[in-house]
Amino acid sequence: QVQLVESGGGLVQAGGSLRLSCAASGRTFSRYAMGWFRQAPGKERELVATINWSADSTYYIDSVKGRFTISRDNAKYTVFLEMKSLKPEDTAVYYCAAGQRSGRRSSEYLYWGQGTQVTVSS
Repeated sequence: QVQLVESGGGLVQAGGSLRLSCAASGRTFSRYAMGWFRQAPGKERELVATINWSADSTYYIDSVKGRFTISRDNAKYTVFLEMKSLKPEDTAVYYCAAGQRSGRRSSEYLYWGQGTQVTVSS
């Protein structure tokens, strides 16, 4: 089993940057693909980005391409989401998740963190 804890969220002005971290417990971290999802108030949870276990394959939704970067450090059991040029529409609770492959559906992920709030003011 993998436990995930997100950090790094906060309040930032539009155009600003934040770096989210997701720390995993357990030595099996490197076996899992990782994803970042987000959920805004009144909206469904949506995929933001994924990275495979070896970090040589990533995926981003169109709205964050060129602004967000997903990365991982398997030695430190951590996955990151670097967010730049933030927009008010990026405001959401951000969750990291671990799955056996880099799926694009939340149902494909086995383990979830508790989430971290990101608020972008205009």
